[in-house]
Amino acid sequence: MNYNTTPLVFHSNVRATWAGNDKFWYRDVRPDGSQFVMVTAASGVKAPAFDHEKLAATLSDAAGTKYDALHLPFTDFELSADGQSLSFTVTPAGAGAATANPMGGRPNAGRPRRFRCDVQGQACTPETGAEAGGGPRGMRGMRNDVPSPDKKKAAFIRDYNLWVRDVATGKETQLTTDGVKDFGYATDNAGWTKSDRPILLWSPDSKRIATFQQDQRGVGEMYLVDTKVGHPTLQAWKYPLPGDTTVAMIHRVVIEVEQPKVVRLKMAPDQHRSTLCDDISCRGGEWADVEWSPDSRQVAFVSTSRDHKQENLRLADAESGEIGEVLEEKVDTFFESGAGRVNWRFLRASNEMIWFSERDNWGQLYLHDMATGKLKNQITTGEGNVTQLLRVDEKNRLLYFLGVGKEKGRDPYFTHFYRVGFDGKGLKLLTPEDANHEIALSPDGAYFVDSYSKPDVAPVAVLRDSDGKLINTLEKADISKLVETGWKPAIPITVKARDGVTDLYGLMFRPLNFDPARKYPIINQIYPGPQGGSVGGRSFQPTRGDTQALAELGFVVVQIDGMGNPGRSKKFHEFYYANMGDNTLPDQIAGMKELAAKYPWIDIDKAGIWGHSGGGFATADAMFRYPDFFKVGISEAGNHDNRVYEDDWAEKWHGLLVKNPDGTTNYDDQANQNHAKNLKGKLLLAHGTMDSNVPPNNTLLVVDALIKANKDFDLLMLPNRGHGFASEPYMIRRRWDYFVKWLMGAEPPKEYELHPPAAGRGFGPMMMSGAAEEQ
Repeated sequence: MNYNTTPLVFHSNVRATWAGNDKFWYRDVRPDGSQFVMVTAASGVKAPAFDHEKLAATLSDAAGTKYDALHLPFTDFELSADGQSLSFTVTPAGAGAATANPMGGRPNAGRPRRFRCDVQGQACTPETGAEAGGGPRGMRGMRNDVPSPDKKKAAFIRDYNLWVRDVATGKETQLTTDGVKDFGYATDNAGWTKSDRPILLWSPDSKRIATFQQDQRGVGEMYLVDTKVGHPTLQAWKYPLPGDTTVAMIHRVVIEVEQPKVVRLKMAPDQHRSTLCDDISCRGGEWADVEWSPDSRQVAFVSTSRDHKQENLRLADAESGEIGEVLEEKVDTFFESGAGRVNWRFLRASNEMIWFSERDNWGQLYLHDMATGKLKNQITTGEGNVTQLLRVDEKNRLLYFLGVGKEKGRDPYFTHFYRVGFDGKGLKLLTPEDANHEIALSPDGAYFVDSYSKPDVAPVAVLRDSDGKLINTLEKADISKLVETGWKPAIPITVKARDGVTDLYGLMFRPLNFDPARKYPIINQIYPGPQGGSVGGRSFQPTRGDTQALAELGFVVVQIDGMGNPGRSKKFHEFYYANMGDNTLPDQIAGMKELAAKYPWIDIDKAGIWGHSGGGFATADAMFRYPDFFKVGISEAGNHDNRVYEDDWAEKWHGLLVKNPDGTTNYDDQANQNHAKNLKGKLLLAHGTMDSNVPPNNTLLVVDALIKANKDFDLLMLPNRGHGFASEPYMIRRRWDYFVKWLMGAEPPKEYELHPPAAGRGFGPMMMSGAAEEQ
């Protein structure tokens, strides 16, 4: 498990945080603890980011808790503009602290505390009020306000209206007055996810706010009831479903801040959609598909249709609300503007725009005239996708972007960093190594930090300039202690898809005491997409969830990214559009059979499968559609019928719900309960009773169908759990027990206990792969 493997990896996980254009810092984990390192970009010279010894001493006095220099109680900090002080949050031990108190002393119980210390470690003082990032707080103590670019104001929601707070004085000003329940301003609710944080975008001059009034009146509700002694508490919130006549809509507005005034954009309400994800805020609460002009006078934005088949780029006058139509694109299946980042850009200085499209079967960048919308030229060409446009250098007319699949002979999921001219000429690979690259670009684009690795090769972190020239090697991960334990990395695999032609990529895990003379049952850990895959990130991880731990029990475990997963061509990604019951299962079976034919130690007659969320949906589907192949399945938190899962996700990947004259719909076949009668093997269904992402009625529909079909199955409802229980020790143990008992035919130890470190040991939670944790 990762709480045993991660502490044996050193000088890894370099995450650069830029402090201006010429310096950056990162946290270096060493065998004796950790140290914060500051790097001067031009020379690559490294030095301690501050005086660790003195800061530990002064912080200990200020906090009333003993700390030492190599075990400071924070992993992140904010550096002041002059570089002379740092601010950070200390989370009390026992409250999810990131690090321990190894020196003993009085525990700093209570709420998280904010401190400011000078870099020489001469003084540490608690921050209070506005200087500590004061303002309304939501779940887990996170800020529920949005600071302005000049940091002088912060916008927040109160009673369905938008307000601003003056950071220096604390004075609060109400900006809107007509917000009411279910028709409030800057509302963050997509049904499957919600918060109290406002969704908005400040203008560059900090004088205007682009946001919306979200109309949820008449939208259907979702309900959850907690488990406790006494009367249960009902949770109710707006949660639109596929086929609903009324879904959430947004009325776009621009708000003048200094003399409060609401300017309504002169257009019909927009769908609650984005070009990037199944929400309108896709990057940590940031509003997607909206850009201000540098002079704060215009707002560019993209309107997405309910079915994600039509995109309209528009330009609004911030003073009048007048709208100009710039560009429209229509597609047959679904439109996306990138992977993890919106890739279109409004270039006011030249009155041009960068547009992202998959019109030639690959994710490419195009240059358009902003005034007419006409295409000037295609910028990127050939096989492979642009995934994230990181920087636009308008002066030199250069683009810097991340891409996949462009380097022949390499894993097509490996990310590389490139530069190209606006005219499509001069494409240059800036990260030459055959690996997956994670990039941290300086604000001015002159330098970048690159941490590169493979699933089976430990990372190296380097500093390069914008031309790709190596300045310094920052760190090389040390996994020698890990290897000494007998640890071995996952094995990259390539198999053919159902068509026998297309290459699919994945990972395989075997027991460390592997014996080729034995026969091992095979378990498929699945996440079918369409917005992710089974493998998840391609960078090095000492542990990927419990895959290796499960293999140690006597199994071969595989993760295969099948047809319909993103990252490849448009044709590949849309392979099972409007047929979500496919779930890549024919590809999984084909790949598993190919591996069994190649490796006689795989017992293909003992095939199991498990997954969480979308993987839970696919697992039950596998047990019902292929009951003679899959013998044991564990389905966790599955969205088993997408008619009762959130509207945006289902309508993007399966299309709008259509009711036929005979009462059937185009969604009937994807619903797992309609196939439950076919179950032959052993199936464990698990769900959290307070899952607000995939509500538990998704699993209960399958339970009801299995009962009606008189089928034996196992059910585990976890009281008061949300969506992410896959990494909970009890669930892990039950998963292991189930496969050992029913797939291996052995008796597991009764009530075996996992022993992760207590909260605060500094190794983080027992995270599964990203695909297993998130829908």
